[in-house]
Amino acid sequence: MRVMVLGKASETGERGAPPNQEAFEAMDRFTEELVKAGVLVAGAGLKSGSEARRIIIDGDHRTVIDGPFAETRELVAGFQIWEVKDMDEAIAWASRYPSVAPGRNEIELRPFLEAADLVGLVSPEELATPREGERGKLGVI
Repeated sequence: MRVMVLGKASETGERGAPPNQEAFEAMDRFTEELVKAGVLVAGAGLKSGSEARRIIIDGDHRTVIDGPFAETRELVAGFQIWEVKDMDEAIAWASRYPSVAPGRNEIELRPFLEAADLVGLVSPEELATPREGERGKLGVI
């Protein structure tokens, strides 16, 4: 199963402060462990919310809102995609996730929708036919 690991933003990171050297090195070592174990599919850190934009979609109407945004704890600071056998394995890896900012840190594990979750929305033929190109490589349905 694939899970999205969402690293939540901290007050420090949202002020634009980069991680300290020790935190950066700890995350780098952890990422290397994920790679060696064949768990890491992709990942990246994100710039602060001051450089972000939100798009509100209401029917045919779109509204763009410039960052920064008020609720820091609701923002995502980075992500990883892990390929694990089950949620228990994801939790085991997450329990080793390094603290990357002073104070409280939070990550969220969200399972991907997989083909089996879409039965009834996609025909069996479509489910059995792999996607081509980048979309297929990434496992995007």
